[in-house]
Amino acid sequence: MRRLLSGGLVVFAGMVSIPAEFSHQQVYAVPVRDYRTDPRLESLRKFFQKSDCPAQKFSRAFLEAADRYALDWRLLPSISFIESTGGKAAVHNNLFGWDSGRAQFASPTAGIHAVGYRLAHSELYRNKDTDEILATYNPNEGYAAKVKQVMRSIAVE
Repeated sequence: MRRLLSGGLVVFAGMVSIPAEFSHQQVYAVPVRDYRTDPRLESLRKFFQKSDCPAQKFSRAFLEAADRYALDWRLLPSISFIESTGGKAAVHNNLFGWDSGRAQFASPTAGIHAVGYRLAHSELYRNKDTDEILATYNPNEGYAAKVKQVMRSIAVE
């Protein structure tokens, strides 16, 4: 009885400490970064612009996904460049050739975030460094080297 009572008190105490109502500021307080002055944004835009890539329009989405999912900010744009020439050969908003090109996304931005999320959270990719992520993403010889070469060419000036 004593054990039951003490367990109930802990649960009750926890319930009492939770606020009865949440304001919209509490629920939706997500830090928003101002990418307009971020030098990475201009670097991505210039990189995609050199090859006249449609992905240039999604430079901010690439940065948002990289920051949200703690990925190297050049990884997703580089994979998209190798897989679809930065969107030129993308089908169904799939800039990444995800699922052997069969994946369909509602928009390129949705695809960027979906792939970023998977690279950060899927058991296949989670807690891996860039080389390990790329080896899992596409194990073909030379693939990782191509992506990393593109990553090096995207530089903050």
